[in-house]
Amino acid sequence: MFNSKKQTHIKFTSLLIALVLVLSTASFAFADKAKTPAKAESYLDKRSALVFLSDFGLKDGAVSAMKGVAFKTDPELKMFDITHDIPSFDIWEGAYRFKQTCSFWPEGTVFVGVVDPGVGTDRNSVVLKTKNGYYFVGPDNGLFGLVAEDMGIEEVRKIDESKNRLKGSEKSYTFHGRDIFAYVGARLASGQIKFEDVGPKLKNEIVKIPYQKATIKNKTVMGNIPVLDIQYGNIWSNIPDEMFEKLNVKAGDMFRVEVLEGDKVVYKGDMPFADSFGDVELGKPLLYYNSLLNVSAAINMGSFAEEYKVSSGAEWTIKITKIEK
Repeated sequence: MFNSKKQTHIKFTSLLIALVLVLSTASFAFADKAKTPAKAESYLDKRSALVFLSDFGLKDGAVSAMKGVAFKTDPELKMFDITHDIPSFDIWEGAYRFKQTCSFWPEGTVFVGVVDPGVGTDRNSVVLKTKNGYYFVGPDNGLFGLVAEDMGIEEVRKIDESKNRLKGSEKSYTFHGRDIFAYVGARLASGQIKFEDVGPKLKNEIVKIPYQKATIKNKTVMGNIPVLDIQYGNIWSNIPDEMFEKLNVKAGDMFRVEVLEGDKVVYKGDMPFADSFGDVELGKPLLYYNSLLNVSAAINMGSFAEEYKVSSGAEWTIKITKIEK
């Protein structure tokens, strides 16, 4: 009887000790679990993606130098590229590549743009905040004009270069991409500075490059040729599908297409609207919707741009008229 009671007491004590150990371990684990995410969240919450675009190419170390500055500013930053193959000094194409891609990135993304033939002149270095929460760091020379038009301007600030530039770069006047834009972009994306710390607030205006807006009149739509589909030589327009379809368009309908550089007619011809390239014979032209659902012209298995010496930019226009049967 005594042994039975003693054994029961020992078992009870063992169970009690085990329960205390389990509860203690769970308590510590819970505390660690509760503590770790809070710490990580409060820090990582400050970071945004940092995305670069330039006309530097990759033949030298210019892009690497910019990323080195950003990495040194915060080694935890996630950095990406739109492209560094913008044609030299082509502000317009840089502006269009921003328009084409930036809306697919998360809100809060910081974009650094460097197509800057006026570097070192009195053009402003700015950070543009759009109404949907993107930040664009770079020269105010038209590079951000199309995204500002699409997304609206929340605020523009001039970069205070006395406070916001890479230490030791004060004598450098020709590499603002590295010394100012990458540095400011990295500090902004990492949360080391707030938008208000960039510099003084400017008017909610930035430089824009004039171009032919998409219009419709009677049976004709007109628009700009902002960019070429470089790989294939297709001609992209800024005419959206919603506007084009006001002409009661069906696959197979015929259209007269004119392409102008300024006032000069570079191409004039007739072609069908098609759902895909294979709907016309090899070597024949067609109209179709590109990946942005804008009207575009192409040659099946050929280069429209090369064949007819067509290019792109603010001065290029396309005019499309429906041919009634």
